[in-house]
Amino acid sequence: MVTRSVLIYLSQHEGLKDFATRFQLFKKLTTRFVAGETIEEAVAAIRKINDAGCGASFDHLNESVASAAETKAEVSEYSNILERIDATGINSNVSIKLSQFGLEIDPELAYQNARVVVEDAARRGNFVRVDMEGSKVTQATIDTFKRLRAEFGLNEVGIVLQSYLYRTFEDAQELLKIPARIRICKGAYNEPPEVAYPEKKDVDENYVRVMKLLLSSGIYHGIATHDPKMIEATIQFAQQQGIGKDAFEFQMLYGVRRDLQTQLARDGYNLRVYVPYGKHWYPYFMRRLAERPANIWFVMKNMLKG
Repeated sequence: MVTRSVLIYLSQHEGLKDFATRFQLFKKLTTRFVAGETIEEAVAAIRKINDAGCGASFDHLNESVASAAETKAEVSEYSNILERIDATGINSNVSIKLSQFGLEIDPELAYQNARVVVEDAARRGNFVRVDMEGSKVTQATIDTFKRLRAEFGLNEVGIVLQSYLYRTFEDAQELLKIPARIRICKGAYNEPPEVAYPEKKDVDENYVRVMKLLLSSGIYHGIATHDPKMIEATIQFAQQQGIGKDAFEFQMLYGVRRDLQTQLARDGYNLRVYVPYGKHWYPYFMRRLAERPANIWFVMKNMLKG
């Protein structure tokens, strides 16, 4: 069995992309989980998602940003995305990663770039989710988000937290005081045991703990998971507490558990699908496999299911 560490290692070497895409099976797998390399391909995918009764979120993939000039290109890309959302009338918001806006070059640069996108989205009545990345930039991401939230409304900018980090419950408590709209997920980066729970059961327990905190806050949050146990725990808690289906949304990744996405939408739950696209899809795709190496077999079985 391919190990998680091997897949993480492969995700960090985008030069292997050209070699991997020579194989037809690999190319077929990527089209399952990445909407394409262009905005128009992503728009087409989102139309189908909307037709199934679900919302979406654009996620432009590019982890190779290394200069201030390249960060400006990312800002321009997101401006184009927001224009296309308005022009096409699709139901979608946007997700941004601060590393693409220069967080590791200069936090001030990342803030200024993110501010341009959030301001544009707010003007259009849209919403921007600040994604969370590796633990080395967790605090910087939260700090930048707090600056944005101080300038923009609750329904204009939100943030993501990861349940595999020890600090997440306290982070959620502090962010709810602002308040903030939070997306809780498990996390997809290779973190040391000094900062993250090494055992899945502990990650799951923390996920449920944070989920209950979020749903009890009265704020509209995103419960991001493909795990049926986490979904069931969320539904049970919401029912026990008298929390309506319209008070929160489930979130899932494009191409993952389409059967579950369809079922939740049919059951009347709000569901948002994160739609990744872009030329630099390789690191993202490999991390999706690395989240759980058994996903390699899961992917193959799902392809047969359609």
